[in-house]
This record gives sequence, structure tokens and C-alpha cells, in this order.
Amino acid sequence: MISREPTLERLAHAQAVLLEPYGLTDATLARALALIGEHRVDDADLYFQLTRHEGWSLEEGIVKSGSFSIEQGVGVRAVAGEKTAFAYSDDLSEAALLDAARTVRTIAAAGQSRRVKVAAAKVARSRTLYAPTDPIATLDSASKVALLEKVEKLARAKDPRIVQVMAGVAAEHDVVLVARADGTRAADVRPLVRLSVTVIAEQNGRREIGTGGGGGRFGLGHFQDAQIEAYVDQAVNAALTNLESRPAPAGEMVVVLGPGWPGVLLHEAVGHGLEGDFNRKGSSAFSGRIGQRVAARGVTVLDDGTIPDRRGSLNVDDEGHATQRTVLIEGGILRGYIQDAMNARLMGVKPTGNGRRESYAHVPMPRMTNTYMLAGDKSPDEIVASVKKGLYATNFGGGQVDITSGKFVFSASEAFWVENGRIQYPVKGATIIGNGPDALTRVTMIGNDLQLDAGVGTCGKEGQSVPVGVGQPTLRIDGLTVGGTA
Repeated sequence: MISREPTLERLAHAQAVLLEPYGLTDATLARALALIGEHRVDDADLYFQLTRHEGWSLEEGIVKSGSFSIEQGVGVRAVAGEKTAFAYSDDLSEAALLDAARTVRTIAAAGQSRRVKVAAAKVARSRTLYAPTDPIATLDSASKVALLEKVEKLARAKDPRIVQVMAGVAAEHDVVLVARADGTRAADVRPLVRLSVTVIAEQNGRREIGTGGGGGRFGLGHFQDAQIEAYVDQAVNAALTNLESRPAPAGEMVVVLGPGWPGVLLHEAVGHGLEGDFNRKGSSAFSGRIGQRVAARGVTVLDDGTIPDRRGSLNVDDEGHATQRTVLIEGGILRGYIQDAMNARLMGVKPTGNGRRESYAHVPMPRMTNTYMLAGDKSPDEIVASVKKGLYATNFGGGQVDITSGKFVFSASEAFWVENGRIQYPVKGATIIGNGPDALTRVTMIGNDLQLDAGVGTCGKEGQSVPVGVGQPTLRIDGLTVGGTA
């Protein structure tokens, strides 16, 4: 549900934290925006932010590091046509704000000065997807250390071959306030937590690694015993499985991708290519293809920033627009792109609530939130049973993509060799190589087991990192190239 009521509460909180201590008022914000608007601009905004972050890590039974940081500041932006002028300051005084406004005003030619009528302030509509919790305060320091010790003890008890355990917990409390030139005011209070576990297993002199963990937009109380055990099981099972792995075969073959986190391949290979800036500039493999078939029948891909408590979800994006559930590909047909305000305006469409930035010191750009493929009608067992010879990849490490060509490279951190419809043995060193738009046309079976990832994704673009979610059901893709070690 989108409404203005929760925004009023968040706006009041953001003003109390970000404006009032520094003597700033709504009139000050209006004055700064009017200053920018004295030269002809298409858009302008102020982005205030206060972020508190805490992290603890444990290794060899000892808390090796603890960190706490506070960042605050304001980013000031003016947009004219395709040009953006941007300045930021960690000083929230009125003088610093007006200095930044004068700096970005230079985007327009001096001859284009005009009188500006300041728009009346209006509250943006937004969602309520998570509580405005301060997750750092949901556990005291001793309890955070005890949580990590519990993770380590549990992992070591699982199997005597576990020789090393590393665990980490992080919590972030983010308060943002957006003031736009059209008078729009929006705010958000964003909690974010993550628990991670990495184990090393050793057998006959061979060592292998396994990882687990998750998180989202809630307090640290989410990490109850059953949840902790699930993360530990994931890490331990991955490490023990890899101890038995054999070198991966290479060549062109059928690849089955497991559900959940393997959707990171979809995120990289397809998601980035559907971002508005690349398509407006014509540099994406999907440019100019709205309404065309770009994937196999049955392939439906969404970007959805409206899923409660998810790592990639936002009540409002970093430009003050409510997030949306955007259909990108429907039944294999390209339906739309992910848009921020500037690219939407230049392409003659509406923003999709995907204007995101790493912090107040960065300009917004179109970015994914939670990107996933909808389920089909095949059981996972049926999909694996259909494979005569091929790779079944259930977890991925890193990957990268070339936006223009759509080519991607991914390393599988957990994978199995399949023959005659049966899983034979785990393999190591498999690299999946392909072309995103081409790979989507090679999807031949879609599972009924859609899963979203556990809440660990971070996406990088042009030097900016933001939290995201991925997901998919089990997929069979024919004719992918696998680079192996056999």
C-alpha cells in the first residue's frame, strides 16, 4: 500500500535528526532549491543522510575486530538535459548547503537566468515495507559477541573436519531525507543487518571453503537458533561437499541452475542490461527492443522493490519515488526498463522507483532492487532427471558482465556432474561463460521452486555499491559453455 501517513512520521524523524540540530528548516531547503533554479534546469534535489554502521568479526574463537562509524552529509544535484552537476558536503550548516547550491547552479549558462516561483512543499507517497528499527540497538555488544561465539561453536560441532570458522555480524541504521525542486519531500528510515559464516574443512591435507549467511531490513533479533543453524548447515555442507569434488569437465553442455542465489547470474547477465541509462545511450544489448522476444517462452523477469523486509527493498528510492514491482520481461517479451528520474524523463516514460545511490556523496542512477524470475511448472527433480550429461550449479561465487555485448563469466562455488538424469559427484573449478540475451533464449525448463536469496547481495556499478536481492527457480539452460579444470 502506498500512502502519505507513514511518510509524515519518517519525515518528522528525519527532520529531527538531519535538519533541526543544524538550524535547517523547510524554508532553508526551499531557498537552496530556488538558488539552483535561478538558471534553467530540468530537475534538482537535495539528499540528506545519516548512516550509523557497526560490525563485529570472530576468528579462531576470538573477536578479531569491531568497528563503528557515523557518516552524515548532503548531496546537491542539478540536472539540465543530459548534464548533471553535483556537489556534496559533510557539513550540514545553512552556509555549506547554500554554497553547494551555488556550485551546482553553474550547470546552466549565465544567460539563462530567470525568476523562480518556489513550489509549495508536498509529502511524497511511499510504502511501509519494514519497521524504522535501529538494528544496532537491538542487541548489546556482549550479545553480539555471544551470537558469533554460538555460530562458531555450532559449526565446529557439526563435523571434526571443520578446522576453522569465521563469523561476522553487521548492522546499519540509515536515515535519509529528499527535497526535490517540485516541492516533493520524502524520507526513509532503513535498517539493514547481515550475519555471515565461513568455514574451512580439511581432509587428507586438502582444504575447502564453505559459506552461509543472510539478512534483511529488520533487527538482530531475527537471528534465532533455527536461522543460525540453517546458515551454519549451508556453510558446513558446502565445505564438506567440496572436499569430495573432482575437476569440472569443460565444453558446451546443458547447465541446470539451482534456485535462489544462482539468480545472481540473471542479475548480472540480464538485469544490468535492462537499466535505463544503458538503454537510453544505446549501449545495451537490449536497447530499442521493447515488445520484442528476448527470452524463451515462460521466462518472466521482475524487479520488485516492494517485498517486505528484503535487503533490496526500499520504501522510497533515493530520489523520493515510491518503489514498484516492475515487469521487465513477460513470457519472453521485453516490456520495460529500470528507470531513475533523469533517464525516464529523457526516454519519455515514468520513473520506476529505481533511482539509487551509495550515499549522499554519490549521484543517483538506475539500479536494481530485488530482481528475479517467476516460477514455472516443472519440479526440480524432473529438471535434473532430464539431463543426459551436464552441470548442476547450486551456488555461485563472483561474476562479471559486459553490458554492450551481454557476455558474462561466472564461477560456480558448488556444482555437480549429472549423467543419465542422476547426480554423480561434486565438481570444482567450473566457470560458466555465455551471453545474457542469448542464454535467456536457451532456457528450456523452469522449476516450480522460486526462491529469493538469503539476503547477502551487494551490487556494484560505476564505483557505487548498493544492497540488492536476487532470485529464481531451478532452470535448465541448453548449450552454455563451461570452462573446467578436467
